[in-house]
Amino acid sequence: MEHYKATLMDEAAVGRALKRISHEILERNNGCENICLIGIKRRGIPLAQLIADNITAIEGITPPVGVIDITFYRDDLRQSFRDPVVNHSDIPFSIEGKTVVLIDDVLYTGRTVRAALDALTALGRPDGVQLAVLVDRGHRELPIRGDFVGKNVPTSCSEMISVKIPPYDNCTAVELYERG
Repeated sequence: MEHYKATLMDEAAVGRALKRISHEILERNNGCENICLIGIKRRGIPLAQLIADNITAIEGITPPVGVIDITFYRDDLRQSFRDPVVNHSDIPFSIEGKTVVLIDDVLYTGRTVRAALDALTALGRPDGVQLAVLVDRGHRELPIRGDFVGKNVPTSCSEMISVKIPPYDNCTAVELYERG
């Protein structure tokens, strides 16, 4: 059971962080002509769309947005499930020669990102891959870091970060919980 500790980001703070990330993506890539955004299921999907909307408002060009499901590539699920339920990725464009910006809600151990990289290589060979996350909470098990980070939140292993965002939640916030 989890016990609420604090709201780390409200809707306005999440919006500001995503706008900053959008600007940083554009600055690092000299615009959006050669980028595509891919949200990692689940909460990376609406975050990718919000970043795409920000880029459209800034540049007047909408980057391609896709969805990647990493279920089949998770090393921790292979141990606990004999037949994991695999939802399908939806990437209706080629990633060949593109800079892929993977987008997720929380960066923790790095295993989700590793699985996403494995899933990407099954789809093609991009020129580069960058990582955008709303929250980096530390505790990495793999040498993975975010290129674009909304907020760094050092946590203990007994704490949990919860990103709430529509359509999965009825509000937009980042909350901290203590595992009990």
